Amino acid sequence: MDYKTKGVCSQQIHFEIEDNKIHNVSFVGGCNGNLQGISHLVEGMDVDEAISRLEGIQCGFKTTSCPDQLAKAVKEAVNK
Repeated sequence: MDYKTKGVCSQQIHFEIEDNKIHNVSFVGGCNGNLQGISHLVEGMDVDEAISRLEGIQCGFKTTSCPDQLAKAVKEAVNK
């Protein structure tokens, strides 16, 4: 899935979901090191666990973050 982010430095998130697990997460733009870390941490993680851990995280003064945007993307993908 490709998800266009809103309100963060990264512009897009690419990922796959197979057997309710997240795989192959990559971000376009944003803080490369941090986003690689997030991608590796959620690899193979159950979608509900990832949403629970990432949803609502804020970045500085913003009301969202790249992890929060990933949670939104995963929620959108599993609710299709």
